[in-house]
Amino acid sequence: MTKCREFFHGLRRDWQLVLLVLPGVIFYLIYRYLPMYGLIIAFKDYGIYTGIHGSPWAGLKYFQEFFSSGDFFLLFKNTLLIGVYSLLWSFPFPIILAILLNEMRLKSFKKLVQTVTFLPSFLSTVVVCSMVIDFLSPSTGIINTIIKACGGEPIYFMTKPEWFRTIYISSGIWQQTGYNAVIYLAALTSLDASLLEAAEIDGCGRLKKIWYIVLPSLMPIITIMFILNSGNIFKAAQDKMLLLYNPATYSVSDIFSTFTYRKGIVENNYSYSTAVGFFEAMVSLIVVTVTNYVSKKMNDTSLW
Repeated sequence: MTKCREFFHGLRRDWQLVLLVLPGVIFYLIYRYLPMYGLIIAFKDYGIYTGIHGSPWAGLKYFQEFFSSGDFFLLFKNTLLIGVYSLLWSFPFPIILAILLNEMRLKSFKKLVQTVTFLPSFLSTVVVCSMVIDFLSPSTGIINTIIKACGGEPIYFMTKPEWFRTIYISSGIWQQTGYNAVIYLAALTSLDASLLEAAEIDGCGRLKKIWYIVLPSLMPIITIMFILNSGNIFKAAQDKMLLLYNPATYSVSDIFSTFTYRKGIVENNYSYSTAVGFFEAMVSLIVVTVTNYVSKKMNDTSLW
């Protein structure tokens, strides 16, 4: 009873903060937690007209069907590779950009660079994918125009499986680097200037100050962002993938999210697609938990 009394007393005392956080809590309750009830479909022979409660139980039927199918290993490999490559290539760029911007002395140029790199994040995924397809068009795309001007043959980038991952990851770097760099720039504002001054007096150059002072000060936020991003290894951007991939690139671009869309929305196999989505979510949870545990053991920084 004492704890409950203290809890409600805290709510009354900090009611302004409660109101501030309330819209976010309501959003996650409605659009994140309540829909989780629908996961029960994965264990039923779901039918639209019978509904969730009227559909008979199927147990682990759809999980067994998925794991024994030839699609499982291909989807797992594609999802893992795209997720790992995206993390390895995309994650360092915002850190590097933030450090470079922080080292700039000309404020006007710094603001210009920050604005230019931040602008792509305002573009919707549809616009970005349309730009990518237009730029890589074999007939009118600027990339193939340059290739033809140099005497080469046009490349059908969007139908070449060997080019798909490069296109997907590089377009993501271009779109998100400026936005993510803001997080690290905000962390750099709390950097103790006296440390940099002391290092400069001791004869440290810029590179040594970055290596021994700036990067260590960023490590807590880098660790947190790495843990958060690791959870997206098995959660590639579904909308972007659907806009860029095609049957010619299924061998490298078909992932859990796109497979779930085709099975559920296109083929109306809701139970099967829910089972695939449930497996994807569980693997993401395991990855985040393991990454958080390792981070906590190594440098005592974690999400929980």
